[in-house]
Amino acid sequence: MTATAYSTVWDLDVFFKGGSASEEFGQHLQETRKHIDSFYNQVHKWQPSNSAADAQAISEYIDLFQQTAKKLHQAGAFVSCLQAQNTEDKKAKALRGSTTELSASFQTALTIFDQKLAGYGQEVWTEIIKDESLNELAFVLTERRESAAEKLSQEEESVINALAIDGYHGWGQMYDVIVGNIKIPFRENGEDKQFSVGQAANKFSSPDRTLRKEVFEKWEEAWSSQADYLSKTLNHLGGFRLNVYKLRGWEDFLKEPLDLNRMKKETLDTMWEVISKNKAPLVKYLNRKAELLGIEKLSWYDLDAPLSKTETKVSYQDGAEFILEQFSLFGEEMTAFSKKAFEDKWIEAEDRPGKAPGGFHTYFPESSQSRIFMTYSGTPSNISTLAHELGHGFHTYAMRDLHLLNRSYAMNVAETASTFAEMIVADASVKNAKAEEEKLALLEEKVQRSVALLMNIHARFLFESRFYTERKLGNVSTERLNELMVEAQKEAYGNALNEYHPSFWASKLHFYITGVPFYNFPYTFGYLFSLGIYAQALKEGKGYEEKYIAILKDTASMTVEDLAMKHLNADLTKPEFWESAVQLCIDDVEEFLSLTENK
Repeated sequence: MTATAYSTVWDLDVFFKGGSASEEFGQHLQETRKHIDSFYNQVHKWQPSNSAADAQAISEYIDLFQQTAKKLHQAGAFVSCLQAQNTEDKKAKALRGSTTELSASFQTALTIFDQKLAGYGQEVWTEIIKDESLNELAFVLTERRESAAEKLSQEEESVINALAIDGYHGWGQMYDVIVGNIKIPFRENGEDKQFSVGQAANKFSSPDRTLRKEVFEKWEEAWSSQADYLSKTLNHLGGFRLNVYKLRGWEDFLKEPLDLNRMKKETLDTMWEVISKNKAPLVKYLNRKAELLGIEKLSWYDLDAPLSKTETKVSYQDGAEFILEQFSLFGEEMTAFSKKAFEDKWIEAEDRPGKAPGGFHTYFPESSQSRIFMTYSGTPSNISTLAHELGHGFHTYAMRDLHLLNRSYAMNVAETASTFAEMIVADASVKNAKAEEEKLALLEEKVQRSVALLMNIHARFLFESRFYTERKLGNVSTERLNELMVEAQKEAYGNALNEYHPSFWASKLHFYITGVPFYNFPYTFGYLFSLGIYAQALKEGKGYEEKYIAILKDTASMTVEDLAMKHLNADLTKPEFWESAVQLCIDDVEEFLSLTENK
């Protein structure tokens, strides 16, 4: 498709030269602090008149909010990139502390602003949001106002934000420090190596079961050696969160994650009920895979094992061109965005020691650029991860012309865009496969994704729900965390595995993220929701991209139930939508079972 050689190392100098020692970035932090102080001082002394005439003042505060938020997000994105590319970067760790402090200060100012919005009477508020300068922000401003009304007083919430810097967020940063120091010792090709956790995780897709088992044992050993520190960290995060909920009078620990995801409890319950009723085909797949691998039952380290003994390796260049080719079958805008990301060095993919595990997308709002982080070692799942993160990037690109407040989409719809991008690549790959072995491998990639989203994520949700239930009564021991994890995995995987992953709670970053509680169910929601959108895209053909972009643009300015009704004519509180989405996963499983029947 292109002769351009794509770099596997991103360019951060375009934002601030000099990395964590950047003087430019130091100046940016100072400017951000000035913006935050100015915003705080202005909203603090503001005395609303409780009349519709205040619309102009509110509009001016929102302009200042937007400028400040852009600066702060720019800083946060830069530090996230610095920390991910080199976990040994001590200056970056110090900068994370600075940005966390700035975020907390900004949050305090926003708390004051939101509380003052909550002070307006309903009739006056209805008039205010009719104002031309505010009308497009009616949903998100009303949401902020209602959320503030459910919280404590301005003074109390400000105290919580201040204490969270060294408490709540401090414990979240402790996780990063612990993980940064974990190394997985391994002997490869006669040479002793120290793998980062990201490098070690890539070995679980090796065709060599002995190697997978050995890496897994070392992996478990490494995480278990830090388990007491990690359980203390998790308990403090959970305890802080639960105490804040108690002070606010919130009994259900799912209230905040559901509110943040603009989603009803009824929708979440219906989704999990439908999934739980449809586990049997996935269990059949796991049993069939065990047969094909010549073992009685799969273990945790076999879940990502390839069926072919020949390890498929795809170069980064070929992987990138493959993604672009598949995106081009869907639409021009997604292809053009992704091509720019590859050509302009927006992606950090190099396989080297010292990088953080996992993958992410972040956005630099002042520069209107994305950055994508991952470790690419040439596996099929690496291609999926790359497509997934490009999907996140395209989501922010699609919303680039909207007001900043109307771009703050929730995690569940964020995962819709990323999994949609993955499906474009995966589905087209299966359809275009020339040999049966290739088709089977690509089809299994799709099925593995369903196992991850409907079983692995379900295990995370069950574990976290039970952890919070027990944490209300006191600290949960390391041993009990292991027990809760294995119990959740057995239930979520339908007892289909021989060995489980007791320390998964320690190894998974998502349990330690302070910005978003319950960083699990939104993935499953996004996956199934995107299946519904994808089915519509297949029905309508290549011209669907325009409608898809329209869906993405609405993701931050309505509830998910309203979004589904407007664009898909679907009621998410009823099982029908979820059943039709899960059926698409089952169709893949049945095709896999059919292809492997006589193998």
